[in-house]
Amino acid sequence: MPLASGLWPLVYIPRVHASLSIAFLGFLLGVRHAIDPDHVIAVGTIATRTTSFRRAAAVGALWGIGHTLTILAVGGTIILLRVVISPRVGLAMEFAVALMLILLGVQNLASARQATAPAPSPARPFVVGMVHGMAGSAAIVLLVLATVTDPYWALAYLILFGTGTVVGMIIVTGIIAVPASLALARVRNARRWLTLASGVASVVLGVLLASKLTEADGGLFSAAPVWVPR
Repeated sequence: MPLASGLWPLVYIPRVHASLSIAFLGFLLGVRHAIDPDHVIAVGTIATRTTSFRRAAAVGALWGIGHTLTILAVGGTIILLRVVISPRVGLAMEFAVALMLILLGVQNLASARQATAPAPSPARPFVVGMVHGMAGSAAIVLLVLATVTDPYWALAYLILFGTGTVVGMIIVTGIIAVPASLALARVRNARRWLTLASGVASVVLGVLLASKLTEADGGLFSAAPVWVPR
């Protein structure tokens, strides 16, 4: 039996409240997403080479914006067109992150050998964020679709998730920049050691991630790849 027209507001309001709660949760999860180890190490390879808190915060913001744009592009396509990401494609996107971590680490190791290294280009954190967003978009969308059926609320969730990621990454780079700035002021050759340490950490994490993604049983290059979005 259909509901009387006067009862529709009573049904609609709780749905709106529930959707708003989920959207707000998306913002908080976005802030949490920014502190994943691979994100922190990737942005750390860039932030440790900046000369001020403001520049470090700008690095975090550019990373978050690149990350958000990719999530909106890929995630929006999945939500609106119901595109299915195959296990091999999902593993390939995460493998791209592993390769990028190795590349960032090698670049830092090379620059650590130089007496003076140029400041990183603003395009660098933006591109790094885009690659990370490409790898994480499918997992984020699967989480959204499990709880939000309306595609417009799902897109709103992605936007707030991305906003939270930008805020979280600014905080992360700020936390990295403060001790780095103190070290630069007090310790001789501190920049070289910070750059070296972040480079080693990035290479190690990249190699470990690549090794895990290319395991013989269910890995990227196996006959039957198995992908669990994370």
